[in-house]
Amino acid sequence: MTILLLGSNGQVGWELRRALSPLGDVLALDQTDNPPGLSGEMSDPAALTSTLRALRPTVVVNAAAYTAVDKAESELALATAINAEAPGLIAREIAAWAGLLVHYSTDYVFDGSGDQPRDEHAPTGPLSVYGSTKLAGEEAIRASGVRHLILRTSWVHSARGGNFARTMLRLAAERDQLKVVNDQVGAPTGAELLADVTAHALRAALAEPGLSGTYHVCAAGEVNWCDYARMVIAWGRDAGLPLRATPVSVQGIPTRDYPSPAPRPLNSRLDTRKFRQAFGLQLPDWRAGVERTLSEMLPLLQAARS
Repeated sequence: MTILLLGSNGQVGWELRRALSPLGDVLALDQTDNPPGLSGEMSDPAALTSTLRALRPTVVVNAAAYTAVDKAESELALATAINAEAPGLIAREIAAWAGLLVHYSTDYVFDGSGDQPRDEHAPTGPLSVYGSTKLAGEEAIRASGVRHLILRTSWVHSARGGNFARTMLRLAAERDQLKVVNDQVGAPTGAELLADVTAHALRAALAEPGLSGTYHVCAAGEVNWCDYARMVIAWGRDAGLPLRATPVSVQGIPTRDYPSPAPRPLNSRLDTRKFRQAFGLQLPDWRAGVERTLSEMLPLLQAARS
C-alpha cells in the first residue's frame, strides 16, 4: 500500500513519517526537496494533480496547511489555495480510484461561543480567514464523495519548531512578569498524539469504509493560555532553567486587551466521544503531551544557555 504524506516537514507531518510507516510505503512530500517530477506544493494545482495521477496512492494523508492565522487575514488567496482548493482537488482526484483521504482541520471552524465542548454536528461559524478556509476545505472533501477522515483538532504543539511553551520560557527568562490571555480555553494537543491516533484510525477505516467521516481529536482536559503558561514556567523552574518570572507572576488578561488581526475563538473545547467510541482509543490528558514536548525541548534549551 502506498501512503502519500503531504506537509511532511510540519509538526504533525514529521511525526506522521514515523507513525504511518508500519502501515505501508510512505512517500513523504513537502514544498521543497522532493523526488524529481513530484510535488507537495499545495498552491500549485497542476503540479499536485500530476503527482497524484503519477502515484495513484491508496491513501493520502494531508498534513499541509496555511496556519499563519494573523497573516491569512491579508493573504486570502494563498490561504484559500492551500486550505480550501488543494484539499478539494486531492479529494476529487483520488476518488477516481477509490482512494482514502486523511485531512486535518481545526476548532477555528467554530465561533468560540459558550463554554461547552462542541461535537461534530455543532453549527460552524468561523471568525477568521484561516477558519473560513479550513471549513471550505472540509466542505470540498465531503462534496467530492471520497472516503475520508477529517480530524479536527486544537492547539497543536511539538518540540520541533516554534511553539507556545518555547515562547513562554524565553519570555520568562527575560522578564519578571508576563501577561497572558485567560479567557480562551482549549486542549493543547501533541503532534505525536495526533500522528499515533491517525495511524490507528486509518488502519480501522481501511478495513471498515463505514468509519469515513468527520471526527474531533484532541487531548483530554482543558486549560486557558494563562494557566498553560504557568504550568510551563513551573516545569521550567523545576528543571533548573534560569527563569526570572514565576508562575505567580504570570497575570491573566482578557483577549480584548491583546488585540490581533485575526479574532480567536474563546471556546476551543471539542467533544471527542465520537472518535473514541468509533476507534476504541483513549486520549490522554493534555499535561502528559506538554510534559513530553518540554522534556524533548530541554536539551536544546540547556544548550542555548551554554
